[in-house]
Amino acid sequence: NTQFVPSRRMGLCDPIHQIVMWDDFKGSDYLDSSPAMMLDFEAKPEQQQVFSKNNTSGASHRYDQEATKPDKVLRRLAQNREAARKSRLRKKAYVQQLESCKQRLVQIERELHQAKKQGFSAGHSSETTTPHHGGTTLNQCVVAFENEYRNWAEAQDRHVDDLKRALESNAGDSELDALVERGMKHYSHLFSMKASVAKADVLYVMSGLWRSSAERFFFWMGGFRPSELIKVLAVHLEPLSEQQRLDVSNLRQSCQQAEDALSHGIEKLHQIIADMIVGGRLGDGNCHLPEISAAAGKIDSLVRFAGQADHLRQETLQQVTRILSPRQAATCFLAMSDYFRRLQTLSSVWSTRQRQTT
Repeated sequence: NTQFVPSRRMGLCDPIHQIVMWDDFKGSDYLDSSPAMMLDFEAKPEQQQVFSKNNTSGASHRYDQEATKPDKVLRRLAQNREAARKSRLRKKAYVQQLESCKQRLVQIERELHQAKKQGFSAGHSSETTTPHHGGTTLNQCVVAFENEYRNWAEAQDRHVDDLKRALESNAGDSELDALVERGMKHYSHLFSMKASVAKADVLYVMSGLWRSSAERFFFWMGGFRPSELIKVLAVHLEPLSEQQRLDVSNLRQSCQQAEDALSHGIEKLHQIIADMIVGGRLGDGNCHLPEISAAAGKIDSLVRFAGQADHLRQETLQQVTRILSPRQAATCFLAMSDYFRRLQTLSSVWSTRQRQTT
């Protein structure tokens, strides 16, 4: 009779999971159909040994792989930690670089602001040197003027405050006359300052680089246009008598005629200088021509025009104070100061808008 060979005698335990107890197979045809296979395993023990060796070596190989897995995981974790450390170092270096650039940018902005206060702004640093003047001397004159102008502006603010208090307290005509006279002397001092710096660099004065951008937009020959200022202030001087209204209108017409004459003279001088510059041959790259020196000499004629323009401004203010009453004249100086301050505010708003858009 054929006997069942237990799986432990065959060296089989893991691969065969479907073998059940012998009693389950009695009387079945399953064993009769495959006795050779069962007997073959029992009749050839050397094959059992080979099979057992192969099975043992396979299990050993799997155990070796399992044993080597922790080493691979540790190496991978070490590599990840090293990559993370390098990434943190790169991020730290990048943040430090950004902070350094930010500090440098703040320093540059501070230096530009300081240079602008000292008169070395880019807008006129290249224009404050002429062939017959030293650049250092010109810069010193510009710096001195801008320092004096800052003091002048501070004094102007104090004078405006005095005017406000006097008008609000209903001061008498004598006190208002004194304040108006002080305001006239204050503007006369400004015109004298401009005449001094114009002798060193008239182009600086004519361009009005010490004022804000919006103020320069309304500039005429280095300052405000008298006829335009009368038009702006006339609205704030009401009520005017018929004679006052007529005198203000005549004064404005006289200012327009004088302005047209000065503007016509500037246009003629502009054309003369342009013709002298193009007198030589263009395109040869020679910028040091005799025509350039001659044209630079003609620029000195602008000093006379700048002086006449400021003289017209001063005369206009004096005529306005003669036409108006003391209270109206004080109101005129107050409105004029407020007008210039609003132009400065317009420049600040425009600059802020430009920074936001960029």
